[in-house]
Amino acid sequence: MDKKDIYEHLAKIYLDASQKSHPRKGRRGKQPPKLFKNLFFVSLALVVILSALLAFSAYQKPSLNSRLAFVLKPDVAVLNFSFGPVKKEIFTIDLKGMDIARFRALSFDVRKKNYSDNVALRIEFTNAYQEKSEIYIKDISHKWKSYKINLADFKKISDWSAMFALNFMIEEWNAKGERVLVYLDNVSLQR
Repeated sequence: MDKKDIYEHLAKIYLDASQKSHPRKGRRGKQPPKLFKNLFFVSLALVVILSALLAFSAYQKPSLNSRLAFVLKPDVAVLNFSFGPVKKEIFTIDLKGMDIARFRALSFDVRKKNYSDNVALRIEFTNAYQEKSEIYIKDISHKWKSYKINLADFKKISDWSAMFALNFMIEEWNAKGERVLVYLDNVSLQR
């Protein structure tokens, strides 16, 4: 026997032994291993469950905690107050008779330009029946800060179905300094 015959004999013994230890016959056996069957059925079940969950979540109503907003002014507005003949600076958003009764809060971002400025911002709603109600924000920072004010805090407005205007004002008696700059951004109504 030469080397080649020895290698072939050993390979035949090895292959015969490995075929006897496995339940299937040969390389192209008729019975796949149970592990692969189980993995296939588990993965199929996961795909079905995940697709059912995705389909169910797509048809659900949005939760009450999700943020739904109507943006009134998406870009930055500047209130530039300086002493002179003008006693107040007003930035007005015309609401054009809009019905905002379905909204619960007004939100916006605000900051003043200079750290040393001392200024209060007046926020005022006016409806079509000339009812006016205002709130003051006194802790304006020189860094951007977000505010969310409940519309119920505007106590003098009895009808929110026909709103005329939303005003942001700096008044002379609420500004300390010769010149005050206040920036507004992301003004929106929240549900």
